[in-house]
Amino acid sequence: MDHSEVIAPELTRRAGETPFERAARLDEIIASRVPDVRFLLDHLLSGAIDIELDPARIGLVGHSFGGWTVLAVPEDDARVRAVVALAPGGSLNPKPGILPVKLTFAWGRDVPTLYLAAENDVPIPLAGVYELFDRTPSSKRMFIPRRADHQHFIDNVEDAHEAVRAATFPGEAAWIPAAMRPIVELSSGDQAHTFVSGLTLAHMDATLRSSEAAHQLLSGDLEAVLATHRVEAFVHRPEHLRRRTSHSSARHDSKHKPQRRES
Repeated sequence: MDHSEVIAPELTRRAGETPFERAARLDEIIASRVPDVRFLLDHLLSGAIDIELDPARIGLVGHSFGGWTVLAVPEDDARVRAVVALAPGGSLNPKPGILPVKLTFAWGRDVPTLYLAAENDVPIPLAGVYELFDRTPSSKRMFIPRRADHQHFIDNVEDAHEAVRAATFPGEAAWIPAAMRPIVELSSGDQAHTFVSGLTLAHMDATLRSSEAAHQLLSGDLEAVLATHRVEAFVHRPEHLRRRTSHSSARHDSKHKPQRRES
């Protein structure tokens, strides 16, 4: 959707604005994001347009600031049943120049969430998305494409990535272009498209359509499946879950081992 800052003149960047004016404008932009989505859902479900939609199967997908948006909406709108967050903002310690948006995750229900985050993301580092994943109070999965940066989740990856590298960012964000690797050192746009579109669709099919095939795909050896499409990626397996599995296996094994008496 076109958010308020795209169409509302009072939210567009103005030449010569003071730091105070810029901060106030950004606060208004942030505050408008969740109401924007709710307004769109109201409109789509009102019958005002000739599209038949199922109000019980609503999913949201967003990238970067939009990724933060789709994680923020479920707190205020119970109609959302699934979320895909692509390299989302919202970590507690954002990089300089990145919007300091916050998330409470006070959803009050299970909203199955898929995180897709890039291994080499410069503005939204992987560690920040790991933090969001750990704080998410719902069923969740996270997959990471290798040799990918922040622009690998949008169209025309190669052009978009190099355009950012060639750009001059203002203020605290000035460091970003120089920190990015050339696109020739990263995965291709075609590989990124396969990864993002395939997994996003699988998550929505598994959660909103109860597709057993999609559920098995996401639960199986997805790294191997992606490799057949020339996509290198890995599954995020939090350390506490690995330890829990390891401890369970150790306890299970101990039941079958004879206990040696101390002499």
